[in-house]
Amino acid sequence: MTELSKIISSYRQANSEGKQAALATVVKVEGSSYRQPGARMLVNEDGILTGAISGGCLEGDALRKALLAIHQKQNKLVTYDTSDEDAVEIGVQLGCNGIVHILFEYIDPENSENPVALLQKVENSRDDHVIVTVFSLKRNAVQVGTSAVYNSDENTGNIQKGLINKVRQAFLDKLSLITNLETEGEEQTVLIEYIPPPLSLIIVGAGNDVQPLSKMADLLGWEVTVAEGRVTHATQKRFPEAKKILIIKSEEFINHIVVDSRTCVVLMTHNYTYDFEVLKQMVTQNCRYIGVLGPKKKLNRMLDDLKNAGRLLTDEQLNKIYGPVGLDIGAETSEEIALSVVAEIKAIMENRDGSSLRDKKEKIHRSIFTIYN
Repeated sequence: MTELSKIISSYRQANSEGKQAALATVVKVEGSSYRQPGARMLVNEDGILTGAISGGCLEGDALRKALLAIHQKQNKLVTYDTSDEDAVEIGVQLGCNGIVHILFEYIDPENSENPVALLQKVENSRDDHVIVTVFSLKRNAVQVGTSAVYNSDENTGNIQKGLINKVRQAFLDKLSLITNLETEGEEQTVLIEYIPPPLSLIIVGAGNDVQPLSKMADLLGWEVTVAEGRVTHATQKRFPEAKKILIIKSEEFINHIVVDSRTCVVLMTHNYTYDFEVLKQMVTQNCRYIGVLGPKKKLNRMLDDLKNAGRLLTDEQLNKIYGPVGLDIGAETSEEIALSVVAEIKAIMENRDGSSLRDKKEKIHRSIFTIYN
């Protein structure tokens, strides 16, 4: 989500200066690629790049193609074969062994539904969305481009007849897919991209060890909330990247936050009573992850105290509590602990086990489902 936000911000800056821009989007990948469908990069007329469509091997040529799209005010599809060891003209031989199709779209500032205007519908939202991008793999074909944004309440743009059921299904299944569509005898390909809301990280505590965790989470584009009872610690000056700073009593905690399935909580006030009270409230909420900083005996004491208070936790509730918090990477310092916590949260939210990629037998990236009509 952070990439989309940066692209939107960069476009606003360029537009305010009267500069034209183009959007490059990875729309289809065959084989392996550094970036997957949905990766985007904005290019303005000065050649400034925001976002990324590869590990760096395609950006040079993509810059030239984007500037051409700006000059011609026309969408273009370009195919790169990164498995070709002799293709020195596109950069270096990274040996990704994949074919990458990239759509370049001219951003017309006069069009209220241009690609970036549609992407803005996703920004700062706690709702799921689906972005629809229509393209053609045929040479010299008309490239429709980013055409619609869908969610359960409001749809913007144009979703072609025959697509709406697949768009709805992608939304419900929370999965992206690529499908084919025939319009007036012309076959087109459609990237139906599921976009979840950004992860919301609520950090309970405002000590010095919270600062690196807040910074790392913000770097990943997560929405950070810092909640504490001490006015001297929970300040915007100490946590400038936090979206919200809450100074609240522990017993009133749940009344001041919004919790959904993309919410994670880390308890790290170093105050047992405060952490315990928040845990008691959060364990019944629809959050995916509750991390408890401190030794295992601290968490065991909390669970015993909950049991003694008549609060018997279900297996589902117990399974979302992680204590001691973080992956086992040998973390000692606050920065290292923050790294282990962020990595564990990311793994949990992606249904991964946090193991080394060296031991992975299947592909690194999750496949996008392809449907052929």
